[in-house]
Amino acid sequence: MASRIWAEIQADDVFGNAAKLAYYFLLALFPLLIFLTSAIGLVIGSGKGIRHALFNYLSQVMPSSAFQLIDNTMLEVSSSSGAGKLSFGLLATLWAAASGVGAMMQSLNTGYDLKESRPWWKQRLVALGLTLGLSVLIIGAVVVIFGGSKIADYLGTHFGFGDAFVITWKILQWPIAFAFMLLAFALIYFFAPDVRDQDWKWITPGSAVGVAVWLLVSFAFKGYLHFFDSYSKTYGSLGAVIVLMLWLYLTGAAVLIGGEVNSEIENAAAEKGADDAKRKGAKMPRPKKHRRAA
Repeated sequence: MASRIWAEIQADDVFGNAAKLAYYFLLALFPLLIFLTSAIGLVIGSGKGIRHALFNYLSQVMPSSAFQLIDNTMLEVSSSSGAGKLSFGLLATLWAAASGVGAMMQSLNTGYDLKESRPWWKQRLVALGLTLGLSVLIIGAVVVIFGGSKIADYLGTHFGFGDAFVITWKILQWPIAFAFMLLAFALIYFFAPDVRDQDWKWITPGSAVGVAVWLLVSFAFKGYLHFFDSYSKTYGSLGAVIVLMLWLYLTGAAVLIGGEVNSEIENAAAEKGADDAKRKGAKMPRPKKHRRAA
């Protein structure tokens, strides 16, 4: 199976499509961060602690030079635009952020050997819905990771829960945040490709592989740059931009590799005769034997 997946990764030009995604991700990244910080401000209030937690979360997985570029840019944008102005443009930033998801939908269709048949307005609605869903999951993961200790202490103090509850909660906050990531990838693989009549699964092989690959390459790339960062010496001030583009490229590759895993596993199940499985290029499972074929 691993050899088949690798062959499909090469045949579908996953790494070439990841380069395209990196460009769209770059265009969508700052509108997404503006949307997230504005949404936090509207829902939670000033939310400065949670906003800082969001950027602390980014700093854990991103190369330091790329994070500094994002942090400085967001600080400049926030300084030049008031909170009311950002809130007023919330829908505009959401629309711009959805462009990255729209590009991801097209790339996943390639992995599933599908031709897009949804009208443009439906594609845009799906992209907007996915962007909103992913934003909620990102905020949820940040709150759980960086606010989990305070939540546990509050519940323990006000409801009389013992120290065992507080310790258990603080341990479980990391698996819960990881579950948020798995759910985010599952949402992408369920809604993004133009596949119909599929059953929802909370965890798929592709989502597990996609999250694992993304975390692995992010931390490996971050570690490499910590010891062997030559981009700044070679490219000067452009080094941070190049590092950011490389990280976005690796992120896109991880998402597409997870999609290839799901697609190839389902294709293999269809070849073995599973009624609810779809062959590559098919939008729906083949009709069951006791049904008439449409």
